[in-house]
Amino acid sequence: MMEALQPLDVLRVSTVLEDYLDQLAILGCIMPASYEGRPDAGDIVGNEVNSVLQTQKKLELRYEELMSARSEIKGTKWNGSEKIAELRQQIHETAGDLKRSNHVFSGTMKQSPLSPENLKKVQADRQFVADIAAEMLEELQTSGTFNSLLQAVQWEKEKKNDMYNTIIREEDGRKQIKALQKQLQDIKKDKESEVQNRNELIAHLKDQLQELKAKTNMEGKYVRKNTEHQVFQTQKKCHQAEKELEEEVLRLRAKIDEETRVHQEIENFLRKLQVELEEKLEYWMEKYDKDTDAKQSELNLLKASKASDLARLQELAKQYRECEQVVIEDRIEKEKERQCREQEEQEVKSCIKIQAWWRGTMVRKGIGSYKKPKKGEKGKGKSKGKKAASKKKK
Repeated sequence: MMEALQPLDVLRVSTVLEDYLDQLAILGCIMPASYEGRPDAGDIVGNEVNSVLQTQKKLELRYEELMSARSEIKGTKWNGSEKIAELRQQIHETAGDLKRSNHVFSGTMKQSPLSPENLKKVQADRQFVADIAAEMLEELQTSGTFNSLLQAVQWEKEKKNDMYNTIIREEDGRKQIKALQKQLQDIKKDKESEVQNRNELIAHLKDQLQELKAKTNMEGKYVRKNTEHQVFQTQKKCHQAEKELEEEVLRLRAKIDEETRVHQEIENFLRKLQVELEEKLEYWMEKYDKDTDAKQSELNLLKASKASDLARLQELAKQYRECEQVVIEDRIEKEKERQCREQEEQEVKSCIKIQAWWRGTMVRKGIGSYKKPKKGEKGKGKSKGKKAASKKKK
């Protein structure tokens, strides 16, 4: 779980998302049902095919470079097992990307991007992005996080990986089907040759059958006499075996009686054991109920404590926000007072400079009380000079 954003960041991101949703809605309204018949349709197709071709060429060049590097390492006497393993991993990843790029290129060449089906897919993708953005906007406004966006991106990555794995499995299945078809052709040829050999063998066996029929007629008479003699001997053996079986039956009956007695004793023992186990089960069930009730009461107390702590936390958060607002307002007022003081000091300095300049000008040019006295007014000039000097001292 990620931390919540600051309120100002949430406001900025929400503004951007709202603008983004409006643009997506406008795009969905202005997109045509099909690009077919437009003068720039060829440029659209060309750009898409060029992008796919550039990706394909880059992957092929990368694969050739890795293979050449692998052959160079194998040709040297230096034992670079770790480097070879790393190169093998890169070659395997590049080969997978190349297979996926081939599949995309073949799909692009088979189906035109100007068809209504592709435009419907574009509309569906646009609607999907709009739904994710709306969900993210709602989450930002409520909790200040964007976990829904991360979950959607993770889900799309897993879906894309599943699609790539399905494509790879399909290609492997096709290769396996081709190998099995080739194997089936070989087996078919072998079976045809085997059938031909067996037909020849059947013809040969038919010839032998004719010879065997003649021999069978001669041997039949001999077999008949031999069979009668064997039947007589077999009857004797059967009488002897019958006596042995009767004795075996008596032994088995005695053994069955013993097994019955043992079974009865085992059954009695198991019944006693069952009673003891039922008593223990009843004890443990009662203990389980008691422990469950105790733990449930503890859980209820913990839930109540959690609710009170949560309410206290919310109250402290509210007080913190209020204090933060007061501090911000106080800082703003102090900043305004400082600016006013600086402005007043600057004005006083400027007034002093202007006053000094004006007094200097009056003294240099003899204006006002600093005017030079005439010869007849020498006494008056001295008195005026004294007054001016006293004013300067003041």
